[in-house]
Amino acid sequence: MSKTLALTEQLIALDSVTPEDKGCQQTLISLLEPLGFKCETIQSGDVTNLWARKGTAQPLVVFAGHTDVVPTGPVDQWQSAPFAPTHRDGKLFGRGAADMKTSVAAFVVATEEFLAAHPNHGGSIGYLITSDEEGPATDGTVIVCDMLKARGEQLDYCIVGEPTSVDQLGDTIKNGRRGTMSGKLIVKGVQGHIAYPQLAKNPIHLAAPAMAELVSEDWDHGNEYYLPTSWQMSNIHGGTGASNVIPGEVVIDFNFRFSTASTADGLQQRVHAILDKHGFDYALKWTVGGHPFLTPKGELSDALAAAIKAETGITTELSTTGGTSDGRFIAKICPQVIEFGPPNASIHKIDEHIELRFIDPLKNIYRRTLENLLIKAKQ
Repeated sequence: MSKTLALTEQLIALDSVTPEDKGCQQTLISLLEPLGFKCETIQSGDVTNLWARKGTAQPLVVFAGHTDVVPTGPVDQWQSAPFAPTHRDGKLFGRGAADMKTSVAAFVVATEEFLAAHPNHGGSIGYLITSDEEGPATDGTVIVCDMLKARGEQLDYCIVGEPTSVDQLGDTIKNGRRGTMSGKLIVKGVQGHIAYPQLAKNPIHLAAPAMAELVSEDWDHGNEYYLPTSWQMSNIHGGTGASNVIPGEVVIDFNFRFSTASTADGLQQRVHAILDKHGFDYALKWTVGGHPFLTPKGELSDALAAAIKAETGITTELSTTGGTSDGRFIAKICPQVIEFGPPNASIHKIDEHIELRFIDPLKNIYRRTLENLLIKAKQ
């Protein structure tokens, strides 16, 4: 059994359902400290975070990831126990196998191999690990980033181990993510008998033309890295349940997934302008879940793409699709943030898994990336 596989299985066996870490980070510390890393545990609420660094020189290359996993769902629907790592059909099954305990294990073994081969490398290596990525993300990576910013620690490159590959290991890396912003809109009317509409004011009717305009609005055209911003309604709640009552209000939930071609403030202003134009009484509460970030093609993406090509023969593609990640926090203190990890088809599902044939190549890609960045830095 390879060291990466053994460490992956050790981490999967720890049932670290968010926000629990269950000793995963202590396992990492026990491996990193002998390599010369200074390790700090940052506790915030129920969340455990780890910041580890070896070296003081620039550039600083950081591996970022999370030890928490999503709940298993119905355990009886799993073919094998979710926290008992199991081999079957050439795959490793277990919660966190793809998202993202294999990546975390590969980080560590890649670092071990790199340091053994290049003890006098340039720059520094860091780890930013949290147990709050799958949860609210309020006590995790953002806390560590604020701490590092306050201390003036400069991150130069960050590789986030999110599962980004699609069909084959290395076919896709993420050089950005869209922002997410939700709105809860309450359109106010006057409740009344449906047979006397002149004595009532139907908020559903009031809202409908505005919703149609919001649906048809071109929010932006995206850019070379992003598709156009998307506005989608997710829930509509109105009515008393009776068929003869005009409701007094309707509640509409919607969400923007927006690119760097737009801003949260700009989108909010445009929504309010459309609603105000229709002249009805409303209240609107906004929640910004994350701002978009983008790392244009550059040193980090080139180093990672070259490592992927050398290890797998695949020419990788840059992508900004998918949901949010902790990269949005790291991008505020690090100029180049790229996400790369194993195929993501099984993440968050029953019988989550990773193909065994991808585990050591993933580790090798991380090691090769360190070589591309830090051996060059020494020269």
